[in-house]
Amino acid sequence: MATLVELAPAKVNLYLHVLGRRSDGYHELESLAAFASVGDVLRLDPGPGFELAIDGPFAAALDGENLVAKAFHLVRRAAAASGRPLHAGRITLTKNLPVAAGLGGGSADAAAALRLLMRANPGLACELALPRIALQLGADVPVCLQNAAALMTGVGERLQRVASLPTAAILLANPRVPLPTADVFRALKAAPLAGTPPEADAPALRDFDDMITSLAATTNQLEPVARSLCAPINDVLAALAQLPGARLTRMSGSGPTCFALFATVAEAEVARDAVRARRPEWWAAAGMLE
Repeated sequence: MATLVELAPAKVNLYLHVLGRRSDGYHELESLAAFASVGDVLRLDPGPGFELAIDGPFAAALDGENLVAKAFHLVRRAAAASGRPLHAGRITLTKNLPVAAGLGGGSADAAAALRLLMRANPGLACELALPRIALQLGADVPVCLQNAAALMTGVGERLQRVASLPTAAILLANPRVPLPTADVFRALKAAPLAGTPPEADAPALRDFDDMITSLAATTNQLEPVARSLCAPINDVLAALAQLPGARLTRMSGSGPTCFALFATVAEAEVARDAVRARRPEWWAAAGMLE
């Protein structure tokens, strides 16, 4: 079998509302998630056993157990329970995205690993509770496995696909300062959840202008806390807001990565080049919003 390749695209929270802290300690969320056409890359060279190799510009920032390895072990256990062998081999993770960046990078990697393993084992997906395995790996993994714009509710496991996301381009910028998600939620000190939140509906976005108008009425409620914990976020947001053509600027997820939305990828690429020239110590990437 030839080498299999999967992109693990950056997940962007176009908005993120925290509805309250649940009795189990997790937070009830409502967030519109989409994906950028930039991300990590996973390659599977089929063979006996399992091996994980990591390279790329942010490989050195990874430590501890990787979610890609955890995904393999969970799938192997589930396959064994169903009486199926699991064919794997060597997975190479090229880490292009910053770590602890609010882009769901680890979750996207785990989801891409699940997709690779299913491609290497035809027919296995219908025998496994894949969404359940994804949720075991993390609250963001189910939406990353779906790999399409969706409204996330609950802790992120309840998904409503967005029927059609308008064509848009995105610039991502990160000051290369990690900000762990747990630190942000701990500092948030959200109030206990009051009752069961009403069911939210995925937005119907007609075109780019309609999407900008809709998003302008929302926010990322983690942003003020993240800005207090990581001062460079303020610099990134200020820089993005000054870029020609930037229609909306915001922090993604728990930060510190911030984004700006543009009507065309050409505008986003010009803006990326400007950011790189002015702040070469930052990481910046441009692509389409998907």
